[in-house]
Amino acid sequence: MDVFNVTDCDGNKLWDEEIISYIKKSLESEACLFPKLQNSVGIMPSTEDTLIEITGSDRPGLLSEICAVLATQMSHVVKAELWTHNNRVAAVLHVTHESTEGAIEDPQQLSTLKELLCNVLRGDHDPRMGTMTVSMGLTHTERRLHQMMFHDRDYERVEVKEAVGNKSRPQVTVMDCSEKDYTVVILRSKDRPKLLFDTICTLTDMQYVVFHGTASAGKEEAYQEYYIRHVDGLPISSEVEQQHLIQCLEAAVERRASDGLELELKTEDEVGSLSEITRVFRENGLTIRRAEISTEGGKEVDTFHLSETSGNPVDAKTIDSIRRQLGQTIVRVKQNPLLEAKPPPEVVSTVSFFFGNLFRASFQSFRLIRSYS
Repeated sequence: MDVFNVTDCDGNKLWDEEIISYIKKSLESEACLFPKLQNSVGIMPSTEDTLIEITGSDRPGLLSEICAVLATQMSHVVKAELWTHNNRVAAVLHVTHESTEGAIEDPQQLSTLKELLCNVLRGDHDPRMGTMTVSMGLTHTERRLHQMMFHDRDYERVEVKEAVGNKSRPQVTVMDCSEKDYTVVILRSKDRPKLLFDTICTLTDMQYVVFHGTASAGKEEAYQEYYIRHVDGLPISSEVEQQHLIQCLEAAVERRASDGLELELKTEDEVGSLSEITRVFRENGLTIRRAEISTEGGKEVDTFHLSETSGNPVDAKTIDSIRRQLGQTIVRVKQNPLLEAKPPPEVVSTVSFFFGNLFRASFQSFRLIRSYS
């Protein structure tokens, strides 16, 4: 049995029957119980937009340069998500052509766009060249971003690290459970939304099978414990593989973590608007740590996680400057580490589950799961 104790994003009990019914129908669907095995991102042909995937070395103003190139090629970003971690960047952009408001189908236009973007991604001192691929399709963006950053080896530490306190770093322990022929993975970190998703995706992409485990989240930290084997049925047998798994799980948790300024911007959906917004950020000395771009009904809604290029939090004067320069754009501060916030009420949630194989859940009670430990 897989047991999940959940709340809404504000930490409250779910009372909305429509939401509860939607969750129930989604979990009972065949798509949930029997997803495709390898690469379950589910890429499907689409003529609505062109999917562009980008990985490379991160630097201040990179997204601004990318958006400027797209604007000059009459390409409009209708949806996008960008992550940065450990001086690397990955982005998935859904782009349309201004003239057709659909996917870019002209091979020559795509070739020109790829050449220009690769020039932007080419770092001066980066031994790993940036990559840009074009696909006519749809994808599960967050799952794909994990895969892209994993293949780009963002888990490899650089000599000059961002200023992150040891207490904020996830703590991963990997050890043998020889009597049951499992490898035990224990992960402690600050709790946040989608933490369980990020962990499970990484274990899956690394070809590990999660047989059972527990997870709990409190005010101070989240605790996850998994009993795993490799897809060949064997536990981890070497210290090198253990260290590799630790690095990758640390990266999986850190990619989406952000203690910087979170800004939400609402404006008219116009070609070049994203280029203008990111230009203002760059000119104010800000670095984009993470970004989510969406458009609907003629409106553009963007969420940016920002810090100064030095890594310091963004001060109030800079925020006011951004508001003035963006004019009619509605700017809302969703999170600012410089402002003291009231501590949220403590919410403790727990999850226990048993996976018979990589994608099909078997049923097991919490007591039986505990007996394996």
